[in-house]
Amino acid sequence: MPRYAALICKQLPVGWAERSEAQHTDSHTMQHIRADHPPATASRRGTQRAAAPLISPGGPAHFSLDQPTAYARWRDSKLAAYPLDPSVLWVQIDRPGGLCRDEHRALTERCSAFNLVFYTTRRHEDLTSAELRALGHQLGLGILDHNLCGEADGIAAIRVVEDGPAGEYIPYTNRPLNWHTDGYYNPIDAPIRGVIMHCVRQAASGGDSRFLDHEIAYILLRDENPAYVEALMAPDAMTIPANMDGERCLRPDRSGPVFSVNPRDGRLHMRYTARQRSVVWKAGAAAEATAYLLECLGGGSRYITRVRLAPGQGVICNNVLHARSAFHDHDGAGGERLLWRARYRDRVAGDASAAASPAPGAKSC
Repeated sequence: MPRYAALICKQLPVGWAERSEAQHTDSHTMQHIRADHPPATASRRGTQRAAAPLISPGGPAHFSLDQPTAYARWRDSKLAAYPLDPSVLWVQIDRPGGLCRDEHRALTERCSAFNLVFYTTRRHEDLTSAELRALGHQLGLGILDHNLCGEADGIAAIRVVEDGPAGEYIPYTNRPLNWHTDGYYNPIDAPIRGVIMHCVRQAASGGDSRFLDHEIAYILLRDENPAYVEALMAPDAMTIPANMDGERCLRPDRSGPVFSVNPRDGRLHMRYTARQRSVVWKAGAAAEATAYLLECLGGGSRYITRVRLAPGQGVICNNVLHARSAFHDHDGAGGERLLWRARYRDRVAGDASAAASPAPGAKSC
């Protein structure tokens, strides 16, 4: 039994995020929290920072390179929670398809603060696709993304596929899956903002996952050199070549930024893959930035959360960076590792949002 399987639903206090910001902006407190992290204004790499434009007009000031004070305040509040006790990210729920109010609040608060949350269900029977969609709906996730290998209802069964087109894609093999965000090849106007993955069966060995909040990746890059962030927000920072099936084009070339800010809600979105093939990085600071990010991702950062999901457990996130180790399935029919995956065009709605609400008639836990 995984060490978090018996975790009691540990609630974050109401207003936790706001109080955290007020309590941790003091520079001595931040030095204690992250003594090895450079000041927000540091720039240590060789690339010269260009004149700092307002990168996202109308967006939050802390994502603009000419607003260092706003950025430092947001950054310090974000980093104040680290090093993070992994148990904070876990919530125990009874029925994913019918959250009670306390479960709903616990899930949305954590997604608001950390962009991801893990859950473990008290009942370990298989989750139906209808229940998975109901879970998403309660959290403000309503627009499912339909991809080539998904089912008709938009839910994908992530398992080893020996035959057919799905087996040509790494998620449907037992090979390691490098750092990425989902849908980095999607059209720029149809990004994946929310993801739910639910474990039905574990592999016999391996299949561990790693997660990193993409806002932390932004901080690491901006603190190292603000020019990195500027380069990765360029509209041609990363290009994914066309997906061809012989002479047939399944998907055209897609170019776009790595970081962008949604003008509707002011939240950061990341589009990224660490794969070395089938990706073209813009020369200069963008290529340097991705090399530095790979160093951070491969260096055992304290910001990375590692977990091996057990049956009845899952992750809900705002499409954070994630990776998967290689694995070996159990012998025999029905022994393969199986995760249900739902990808959404929406983010998990905040606790105060009318878009997210527990099931009708939900009671306190």
